[in-house]
Amino acid sequence: MKVVIDTNVVVSAAFKNKDPEAVLRAVVTHSDWEWIVSAETLAEYREVLARPKFDLSPTLLSQWITFLETATVFVEVPIGLTYPPDPTDAKFLACAHSAQADWLVTGDRDFTQARKLLTTTILSVSQFKTLVCDPAS
Repeated sequence: MKVVIDTNVVVSAAFKNKDPEAVLRAVVTHSDWEWIVSAETLAEYREVLARPKFDLSPTLLSQWITFLETATVFVEVPIGLTYPPDPTDAKFLACAHSAQADWLVTGDRDFTQARKLLTTTILSVSQFKTLVCDPAS
């Protein structure tokens, strides 16, 4: 199973938010699940986690970046997508499309219209945890 995870889920998990942390843990511990990233999505994870407003210590930031680089599976995204409701979300849609991902997990409501663009199922963090992670435990 291939899963694309939005940055807001990663940031929430970094701050020990219960559901996002459980989702990341589930995705990386199931041997037949892959957390899919592209160069753009991985770069966004790094950039957002490094923002001063989050005040992550250099050690913790380094641990997160190492985790992200080792826990994820990289895919090439040959063509970008446009997504007018929120152009910054297009990189996640393009990643999901290129990888033929099963799931895109997000805490962002801007993806509502994207459900028509992909065969990937887009779920909130709590929906993914309840419908996918909990039954697989």
